[in-house]
Amino acid sequence: MGDKGKIRVGLIYGGKSGEHEVSLSTALAVMKAFDYGKYDIVPFYITKEGEWRTGPQLMSPPDDLEFLQFGPAEDGNAREAALLPILSGLSAPQEKPLQGNDRMLDVMFPLLHGTFGEDGTIQGLFEIANIPYVGAGVLASAVGMDKVIMKKVFAQADLPQCMYRYFTRKEWEKDSSYHIMEIEVSLGYPCFVKPANLGSSVGISKARNREQLIAAVETALRYDRKVIVEEYVEAREIEVSVLGNDEPKASVPGEIMSSNDFYDYKAKYTDGKSVMTIPAEISPELMEEIREMAVRAFQAIDGSGLARVDFFVRKSDGRPLINEVNTMPGFTPFSMYPLLWRESGVSYRELLDTLISLAFERHNDKQQLLFGDEAKLMTNVTPGE
Repeated sequence: MGDKGKIRVGLIYGGKSGEHEVSLSTALAVMKAFDYGKYDIVPFYITKEGEWRTGPQLMSPPDDLEFLQFGPAEDGNAREAALLPILSGLSAPQEKPLQGNDRMLDVMFPLLHGTFGEDGTIQGLFEIANIPYVGAGVLASAVGMDKVIMKKVFAQADLPQCMYRYFTRKEWEKDSSYHIMEIEVSLGYPCFVKPANLGSSVGISKARNREQLIAAVETALRYDRKVIVEEYVEAREIEVSVLGNDEPKASVPGEIMSSNDFYDYKAKYTDGKSVMTIPAEISPELMEEIREMAVRAFQAIDGSGLARVDFFVRKSDGRPLINEVNTMPGFTPFSMYPLLWRESGVSYRELLDTLISLAFERHNDKQQLLFGDEAKLMTNVTPGE
């Protein structure tokens, strides 16, 4: 524990992904919302080059994004954050007031979006360190990041979804004509072309003909070695927030009306023209169906902590189709995830408290498992002994 019994939280943000700036905005919002009477906050910044740096313990919320981007260790405002101390469950050496007092971190709170942040990689680091952390575990994070694997899991859980095709870079280079023909026959135009592993709509294109399809695939392959192509569905876009571990709860649904042709990066983060309607103007029956599907999707990927589940409601027949699960959604006070919970009666600060409690709950549950020699010894024990 930190000073006076407070919980010591390591906030990790930035990262090497294309969503670096989104992560910074999320980190600033979270730092401003924490109750500093209950928590000690230690910031860990990962640069775009993948360098880890940590600053002094926060005594009060920071004012702007510039504070979060620690310079090199030589500038005196930060220290290089070696992974070995983190793997030991300890913070790296700090500036005053923590100088000479390397106390345990109680919980890690990753605020990283995209590659190396919500794909299971950093979650694996926390597992090795055996330290509690907020959000999905390794498996759920990896499945939630890979749109192809996610859709296969959804199909196994009997969740309706739109049609799709996928291929790797090698498969495209070997026989692009075959994949073009398959897409045109099974999906038609327009269609959406996406990197299989990325978030925040980065690298996504809408293709209306063969020429645009080829260009869209080349764009997507800049971000991932695997590409997924989905059929176009004329639909409303509905989102639901999920919170919990083994007994997750779903928020009221909300609707996104994009400022662009589809809900791309610009519509999400830069132009400020997209409209959110919370709660979504849908029937009570459809609302409950979507909430139930959101929980099923969360459980299908073995989710924990939080997730935002996105749906299409097809205009032709009103049928809901699951689109994807985002295991580390945008988390500013103006993001859909906390806004949906605010409408459901849970404040932003309460969300932070709940997520940290869920992290401890999941970690404590895992401590009951047996590993290594301890597990071998138990296999030789006769039941009843």
